[in-house]
Amino acid sequence: MLKEITQAELDNYFDIWGEAAEIKCRFMPGVYSKYNVKRGLRNEDGSGVLVGLTEIGEVHAYVIDENEKIPVEGRLIYRGIDIYDLVEGFLSEDRFGFEECAYLLLHGDLPTERELEQFRSVLAAYRSIPEDFVRSNILNVPSRDLMNQLARLVLIWYSYDDNPDDTSVKNLLKQSVNLIAKFPLMAAYSYQAKAHYLDGKSLVIHKPRPELSTAENLLMLLRASGEYTPLEAKVLDLALVLHAEHGGGNNSTFAAHVVSSSGTDIYSSLAAAIGSLKGPKHGGANSKVIGMMEDLKREVKDWGSDAQIRDYLAKIVRKEAFDRSGLIYGMGHAVYTLSDPRCILLREQAEQLACQKGRMEEFELHKRVERLAPEVFREIKKSDKPMCANIDFYSGFVYNMLDIPVEMNTPIFAIARVVGWCAHIIEEHLNGGRIIRPAYKNIKKRQDYVRLKDRGQDSPV
Repeated sequence: MLKEITQAELDNYFDIWGEAAEIKCRFMPGVYSKYNVKRGLRNEDGSGVLVGLTEIGEVHAYVIDENEKIPVEGRLIYRGIDIYDLVEGFLSEDRFGFEECAYLLLHGDLPTERELEQFRSVLAAYRSIPEDFVRSNILNVPSRDLMNQLARLVLIWYSYDDNPDDTSVKNLLKQSVNLIAKFPLMAAYSYQAKAHYLDGKSLVIHKPRPELSTAENLLMLLRASGEYTPLEAKVLDLALVLHAEHGGGNNSTFAAHVVSSSGTDIYSSLAAAIGSLKGPKHGGANSKVIGMMEDLKREVKDWGSDAQIRDYLAKIVRKEAFDRSGLIYGMGHAVYTLSDPRCILLREQAEQLACQKGRMEEFELHKRVERLAPEVFREIKKSDKPMCANIDFYSGFVYNMLDIPVEMNTPIFAIARVVGWCAHIIEEHLNGGRIIRPAYKNIKKRQDYVRLKDRGQDSPV
């Protein structure tokens, strides 16, 4: 009969086991180079290893000239259309762009006026969640982490689908539009449940309004008053457009490709993508920017002093300030070199919003950090690698000006990126054909099996 083990003994067991695992499971330095393993599926020059093809999105930030990687201004292209042109198109006509963007990414072409109106009507028709689903799965089961909650809700929605495992294009499109419409509600209601049941705030549950855009509905769902200004909705709409797609190689989209290649349902693929996006190295970065900038505001007495800001940034790089990671959050990107077009576009709208909100001093502080951070990093690290601000550097500030709770920062990313994920899932089912199955080399030496009675002294665990 097994001996009953106490909680203290359990805790001690895993403390010892964890320490032993740190020693046993960590590879020796240099082993990846020895076997020429491209860690993170990245080449030595930082470019991604080519593992697939896509017609959905393109991220362009350098050219190869005589085998040399030459940095260029960043470009983001949706279905062959430059993001600058797409954004200029709907902003110049003073209309919302997310729905047009979603249609383009899913269907492959820009919609006509009639097609766009019809698509908006379809989204509106799906933009509701049964009350029993909200009560049973959201209000009765609040979560401290909204991304985990969102992944769980997506998986539960499988049970509400009459034909969940059908991976035909027709059914995948239907499921995609349904989920794109419902993601804002799932995220907003999950926040309201957390705010009420875990944080002691008032419970606010609004019903979506069919005549409103995705951005307008999201602001309305998050605010007790349900009110917002036209500029607020315009800026959030732009943020959704800029986050909707970023090529097939970003971590969450690649996760969706990997899972979809097994032939499984769309809900399983999206849950995997959400789990990836939750990570601080991916979608959680904008919250880190907020924390870093708040720390900077406390530590730097004169926000107009380049010298004081430089000193603070130098401390960050030397792991002497903020979270001691050595990272200036919001600076640098895996692909972009000279510029991130998403950052440029969002910065323009952030300035307008900061002016309306009376927060121009903070906006100017962000601009100073954006200008000085690459210089400080190059000086201390002795690196000539180009570094630009990425979209996370301004998105967190924008959400803060929109009075969006910080817990919603990454879910908003998911609300936008679900469009790109769905487009890539459809593309994988249509064109992939083979399960994605790369190789891992086993570097553990062979050893003989020793019978239990002959094993001698206990291991540390």
